[in-house]
Amino acid sequence: MNKESNEMILVLDFGGQYNQLIARRVRECNVYCEVNPHTLSIEKIKEMQPKGIIFTGGPNSVYGKDSARCSVELLQLGIPVLGICYGSQLMAYILDGKVTTAPVSEYGKTEVTIKDKESQLLAGVSDKTICWMSHTDYIETAPSGFTVTAATPVCPVAAMENEAKKLYAVQFHPEVMHTVEGMKMLHNFVFNICKCTGDWKMDSFVESTIKKLRQKIGNGKALCALSGGVDSSVAAVLLSKAIGKQLTCVFVDHGLLRKNEGDEVEAVFGPQGPYDLNFIRVNVKDRFYAKLKGVTEPETKRKIIGEEFIRVFEEEAKKIGVVDYLVQGTIYPDVIESGLGKSAVIKSHHNVGGLPDFVDFKEIVEPLRLLFKDEVRKAGRELGIPEYLVNRQPFPGPGLGIRIIGEVTEEKVQLVQDADAIYREEIVKAGADKNLGQYFAALTNMRSVGVMGDDRTYDYAIALRAVMTSDFMTAESANLPWEVLATVTSRIVNEVKGVNRVLYDCTGKPPATIEFE
Repeated sequence: MNKESNEMILVLDFGGQYNQLIARRVRECNVYCEVNPHTLSIEKIKEMQPKGIIFTGGPNSVYGKDSARCSVELLQLGIPVLGICYGSQLMAYILDGKVTTAPVSEYGKTEVTIKDKESQLLAGVSDKTICWMSHTDYIETAPSGFTVTAATPVCPVAAMENEAKKLYAVQFHPEVMHTVEGMKMLHNFVFNICKCTGDWKMDSFVESTIKKLRQKIGNGKALCALSGGVDSSVAAVLLSKAIGKQLTCVFVDHGLLRKNEGDEVEAVFGPQGPYDLNFIRVNVKDRFYAKLKGVTEPETKRKIIGEEFIRVFEEEAKKIGVVDYLVQGTIYPDVIESGLGKSAVIKSHHNVGGLPDFVDFKEIVEPLRLLFKDEVRKAGRELGIPEYLVNRQPFPGPGLGIRIIGEVTEEKVQLVQDADAIYREEIVKAGADKNLGQYFAALTNMRSVGVMGDDRTYDYAIALRAVMTSDFMTAESANLPWEVLATVTSRIVNEVKGVNRVLYDCTGKPPATIEFE
C-alpha cells in the first residue's frame, strides 16, 4: 500500500516548534500522520479524508488580534478533533466557551485529576495522573454541550469533550514523555474514537516506494547525494533497487567529515563494496574552506554548504550526461525544523531550507521525506542494509561546519576530528554507547588560559555532547560515567594539540538543539 491509501490522522500546526512530536507518537501506533499548517483549506482537508484531526499547541493567546485561528466549519465536518494546549483553548474559544489569562500559570509535571470515568479519551487512565503543562491562559468555562473530564487545583478544565460532536480537548501535552499516560490517551483517540486499524507499516512503505520511484523515473537517470549516513544510505539503496545502474551516487568529501570517514564511506559504497552502484567520490575540501572563510553565522554557513553541495552535484551530473533527478536523504524532522507554514524556523537544514533558489535538475526526489529517523532505520532493515550501517551515528549534512562555533578553518577541522575520534572510541570501549542516540565532540570558539607542564597555554575548549533520544525531536543529556569522561578529557588535552580544556554539555532538547549550530 502506498501512503495515499493509508488511513491518516491530520495534525494542524498552530505555530508551536515541536508539534512534529504529535505526529511521531501517532505513528508509534502504526497510523500514518502528517503535519500541515493550520491555514490548510477545508476543501483540501475534505480531499485528504483524515480519520481524525489534531490541533497543536502554539505561542499566542486565542483572543489576541493576530492569533492563529480556524473556522468553526472545521469542527462541524463530523471528523473527530483533538485539541492540545492552544488547540484546546481555540476549540473552546470558537465554540463560545471562555478563555482567559490563568490566575496561576502551570509549567512542568502536574498532577491531573480525572473527573469523568466515562470519558472516551481518558479511558483506562489513572484517577490521578502526571501530565506536562505549559500554559499561561486557560479555559475558564467549557462551551455548551461539553463535559469537563479532568482538572487540576488551578485549572478547572484540564480536559473536556463533546462525544456527540466528536470533539475532545486537553490543556496538557500528551505527546511528551513526561505525560506518563499520554500514549494511552493518544491511542484512545486514534483507535477508539477515530476507528483507525493501524495500517502504516515499513514493509509496505518500502515496497510501494520502490514501485513509485520506478514509475516516476522510468528510463531517466538519477544522481544521489550520498553522505554515508543512514538517511542517504537508505535513499541510495531504495533507488538502487528501483532503477539499478540508472543511479549514480556522488559522495562529496567537503573536508568537514569525521576522521577517516571519507575512506570508510568509499569502502562501503565504492567498487569494492557490497552494492551494485555507480559511485563517484569528489574531493573538494579547499573549495568549501574558501567559501566558508570569514563566515561565523550558523544559518549562513548552512546555506553556503547547501548551495555548494548542489553546485558540485550539478557539475558531476553534467559529466555523466543528462541527469533528470537529484536524490536526497531528507527526512521529516528536516522538513519541519526548516519551517512549516508560519511555525518558527529552528534551523535551516542544508538539504531543505538551505537549498538555493535555482537547482539545475528536473526534479528533486526525496523518498524519505515523510519518515522520522527511527522509521528510516526500520526501512533500512527491511531493505537488508547491514545493522552497523542502519545504526550508524547520525551526522549532519553540513558536517563539522556546524560543530565548529565561529569561522571554519582546516586547523579547527583537524582539532575537532581528532577530539571526536577519541571521544567516540572511548565511549564504545566502555560500552556506554548502547542507549545513546547521538554523541560527538564540538569545538567552541572559546580560548582560555591553561598550564601544560610548566608552560602557559592559551588554547581552545572542546565541548562533548551525548544525548538519549528515540525520535531526535526531543532529547535528554546522557548521564555518562565520570570515569569515561575523565579518560576522554585526559586523552584529548594530551593528544590533541591546541586544546587545553574539555566541557560536557548537560542541556536537553528543548531548549537546545542536538547540534550546536
